[in-house]
Amino acid sequence: MADMWVHEGFTNYSETLFTEYHFGKKAGNEYNFGIRPEIGNKTTIIPAYNVNAQGSGDMYNKGGNMLHAIRHSMDNDVLFRNILRGLNKDFYHQTVTSKQVEQYISRHAGFNYQKVFNQYLRNLEIPSFEYYFSNDGRTVNYRYQNCIDGFNLPLSLNNEKAKVRIVPSKKWQHKKLKMDEKPLFEKEFITFNYYIKVKPVNKK
Repeated sequence: MADMWVHEGFTNYSETLFTEYHFGKKAGNEYNFGIRPEIGNKTTIIPAYNVNAQGSGDMYNKGGNMLHAIRHSMDNDVLFRNILRGLNKDFYHQTVTSKQVEQYISRHAGFNYQKVFNQYLRNLEIPSFEYYFSNDGRTVNYRYQNCIDGFNLPLSLNNEKAKVRIVPSKKWQHKKLKMDEKPLFEKEFITFNYYIKVKPVNKK
């Protein structure tokens, strides 16, 4: 029962995929963003094991938002689709644990998402992405706060003109930006794709 998010979270995310398929990616992002107010973050999605405990109702909407964030962090919908199909094929007619699913996604994505799963499934805090630009606007400085140690959700930001991929941590990092890359760091743009709080900060 503690791992009920596996079927409920993926089923919830199928609603986002359905919306995107019929109405476009923007509509899918808006749908996923629109269910966030229903996330309570009062108890963890995964409770204690071996005591017949069921996790919180956040296994639905928060589970779906976590998968949406992981998908965008990959920035490869073909890979993400193959992982979804692979989960069904490789675990067909089996009872699986959250650990098996988490390891499967990390292995096939080529990135260790363990800290990301721990953050959203086993903790309550919503990570904050803080950033500011240098005076000339050519460098962005960024970090994560309000998260577990080692939280490393990649942020893949792109539009028709530019693409940037960063892997923030709790320590300040910086990246030189090209002319078309600064607009990617708009609060709304990041918030719609990732279940994090986005906080531009003032640094002098």
